[in-house]
Amino acid sequence: MIIVDTHAHIFRNGLELAPVRRYAPTYDATADDYLSVLDAHGVAYGVLLQPSFLGVNNEYMMEALRAHRDRLRGIAVVDPDIDPALLDQMDADGVVGVRLNLQGLPIPDFSAEPWPRFLAHVRRLDWQVEIHRESHDLPYLIEPLLAAGVTIVVDHFGRPHGDAGTADLGFRYLLSKGSTRRIWVKLSGGYRNWPEAPDQTLPTSCARLLLAAYGPERLIWGSDWPHTQNESRIQFALTRQRFDEWVPDSSDRRIVLQDSPIRLFRFDRAAGRQ
Repeated sequence: MIIVDTHAHIFRNGLELAPVRRYAPTYDATADDYLSVLDAHGVAYGVLLQPSFLGVNNEYMMEALRAHRDRLRGIAVVDPDIDPALLDQMDADGVVGVRLNLQGLPIPDFSAEPWPRFLAHVRRLDWQVEIHRESHDLPYLIEPLLAAGVTIVVDHFGRPHGDAGTADLGFRYLLSKGSTRRIWVKLSGGYRNWPEAPDQTLPTSCARLLLAAYGPERLIWGSDWPHTQNESRIQFALTRQRFDEWVPDSSDRRIVLQDSPIRLFRFDRAAGRQ
């Protein structure tokens, strides 16, 4: 089986940091480090997400994409008024989408420029829009993005409130959108949603409901390497082990780990033009 890890970050000390940030690491996590981890665990491909603490300067990630076109794809963070020519260059270099990491930030007015123009460019490139936001705000993001006609990927189970579990209203809303077939949900970062959970009961229950609502072909898995702010208690191998607990059926696992992400992140297209 070909395995795709759809959620990882790379960075190093000395890079210019975003002026507004929640956190900044004090160590290096390079593309070579990441690829060594993938090799050690039999994972063929990886997807890099621009870290929030690096803001909209994607150059470090872009260098890695250009150096490893055969194994890596990227999800960028950009300003919505970016020059479309720069988006085209990113596309040629291996970027396949943009991330809206809106933790602690205002929700954009997607009806006001430059958002409609920007989302039209995203749609033209057939890119995805990845959402990272607490579950209770998902309707305010998903509905306008669906109306804009873009592909949507929801990070980290949709960030349901840990105590509410499967009864979380935002999570129930996310379940209701499975029939659109325009949304993918990432089974990743369970330890961020349920940091105090003594076992995997809650993430497993959420994963089973997502499987029922979306089918395995609209689910993907991510390690969240290098597990920023959780490095002392989370390792790559543990994230794979937990995924196997969440998705026990081997046929479903093959679709989530291989078939779905290979198409979604364009690993089935020729290197050099994603």
